[in-house]
This record gives sequence, C-alpha cells and structure tokens, in this order.
Amino acid sequence: MNLRELREGQTATVARIGGEGPFRRRLLEMGFLRGTQIYVEKYAPLKDPIELVLKGYHVSLRVEEAADIQVENVKGEGT
Repeated sequence: MNLRELREGQTATVARIGGEGPFRRRLLEMGFLRGTQIYVEKYAPLKDPIELVLKGYHVSLRVEEAADIQVENVKGEGT
C-alpha cells in the first residue's frame, strides 16, 4: 500500500521509496528511509497536503508525492 492510502491516526513502516531524481533524494534526506515509522497526523481540509510525524518532527507532503512511498505494517485507527 502507499502512504496516501493511510488515514489519520494510522502508523506504518516505510517499505520502499519510489520516484526518481532530486525529489527522491530529498525524501531520503528528510528521513524517509526503509524501516522508518510514520504517523499520519492529519489531512488538510481539502485532503491535500498530508501532515506526517517521523523521527520526532512534522513533515507535510502533497498527497501525490506521498503516493511514491510504499508502506507496510499498518497499525492504528481503522485497521
């Protein structure tokens, strides 16, 4: 499943980072590494962007960008 499919309050583990080029490298620099736990804090009122918590800090991504991040071991509300 990809990150944009998660709902608020769910936690998952990063399985793979897709995409290519500078954006992929930027995701890796921000800490989106395999095995990292990600918590979905909330979606904006129009469902874009998505606010995430990883490694103790908050990150916002566009939903389209979150689709490049594959996750596994989903836990939390709605699972």
